[in-house]
Amino acid sequence: MSPREKKLLTYFALAGFVILNFLAFRFYTDKKLEVDRKEIAAKSKLEEAQRYSASRDSVVGEMEWLAQHEPQPSPHQDVQSALQQLIEREAQVVGLTIKPGSQKLHAKEEGQGKQHYQRAKVEVTVTGTDEALYTWLHDRINSPEQFRGATNIRLSPNREDDTKIDATVVIEQWFVPAT
Repeated sequence: MSPREKKLLTYFALAGFVILNFLAFRFYTDKKLEVDRKEIAAKSKLEEAQRYSASRDSVVGEMEWLAQHEPQPSPHQDVQSALQQLIEREAQVVGLTIKPGSQKLHAKEEGQGKQHYQRAKVEVTVTGTDEALYTWLHDRINSPEQFRGATNIRLSPNREDDTKIDATVVIEQWFVPAT
């Protein structure tokens, strides 16, 4: 081989070496960027998992309470009629009178079938002293353990007796629907 050919071959080898190093450097930087992105994604997932774990720890007591107190599955009509009977019975116990014809049973709402809990609603207008009304609402009607509460209360003075008030109350009972 002549010295010119050796020199040309050396230049080609050197150019090939430079090109291979350039390609290897590009490959290395691409892989490094990919690893860095995966590391950032993994760190964010870890932080998110830690936040979920912390939020889970804060509500674990509520979840246990719910598991202990969850109502048995029941049909909507049965829950609504039981709620109506409870309202009437407890109103009489504390000395409230239910205005005749004031009870309204609310129909099952659209879209309730897709939820785990459904609501039975009864609207009633009662008359009595304010103390009896507050006792009825606080001690008898509002019961988180039984998933029941007064969700809308409208008070107005009684027209016939100044010592009494009229209250229109919407009472709701949350329940698990029967399948």
